[in-house]
Amino acid sequence: MTDELPDEHPDGLPELRASDADREQVAEVLRDAVAEGRLDMEEFEERLEATYKARTYKELAPITRDLPAPGVTPPAPTVSMVKQPAGAGGWAGRIVGGDGSSRWGVAVMGGFERKGRWTMPKRFNCFAFWGGGVIDLREANFADGEVVVNCVAIMGGMSVIVPPGVEVLVRGIGVMGGFDHREEGVEGDPGAPRVVVTGFAFWGGVGVERKVTKAERLRQKEERRLEKLERKAARQEELEESRRRALEGSGSGDLGHRDSLDDARSIHRDAMEQHRELMREHREARREERRERRDDRRDRDRD
Repeated sequence: MTDELPDEHPDGLPELRASDADREQVAEVLRDAVAEGRLDMEEFEERLEATYKARTYKELAPITRDLPAPGVTPPAPTVSMVKQPAGAGGWAGRIVGGDGSSRWGVAVMGGFERKGRWTMPKRFNCFAFWGGGVIDLREANFADGEVVVNCVAIMGGMSVIVPPGVEVLVRGIGVMGGFDHREEGVEGDPGAPRVVVTGFAFWGGVGVERKVTKAERLRQKEERRLEKLERKAARQEELEESRRRALEGSGSGDLGHRDSLDDARSIHRDAMEQHRELMREHREARREERRERRDDRRDRDRD
């Protein structure tokens, strides 16, 4: 009698069951891809959901088929899309020169928005009357190392959103209104642009926020989840080790009895500490969910 072999996939992949480690490895490739801009958020979320639902290698293989393997750098494109030295990266790669892709924003009893992949000019002028506008620089390129956002808000409001690492200077004047100065004084990263927010607000306001992109926020959430799983696994190993010592010492007479009592107390303390840690993690998760819902509602309102 011969054992039946698993069916072969046309690509040569057998119908073998995938492990949690296999799924996490695919998820790590997807996180790297979204951080590098190879996937947008919608594609990332679809593939990540498919990854955690996959049960076999056959289902996992297509998810990263069009992405480079970890540690493998694909060849650079022959033609550079921006005027910069070959190999430049980081903030230097986002200061591209030129005139910018948009130089004005006007909202009269309405609204405007500049967000996503766009080029911030050296000076962006915006006006709001009974309306509002959003200037989102988190994914933007910059025409210069120092750019100016000139806001005039009359019974209206503006919101300027900058990524971490950017230096912000606020120079606006408010009359029965105001400019948000909370993000001033934060030192910028080396080579990062400087954003100067200026203008005039009358019965209105100009806010400045420092936020990460949705992709980065999701990546940070995944990192925290993995760290919690690692801590949980480590605590479980310690608890199992304490139980093993208690069982080994149970048959060694009075000394073994005292050791068993000590181990039992240790197990109880570990269990209580694990319970407290789980409760802390639960509270942190609830706070994180509330923050994400609040940010999502704010983004939907702007859309």
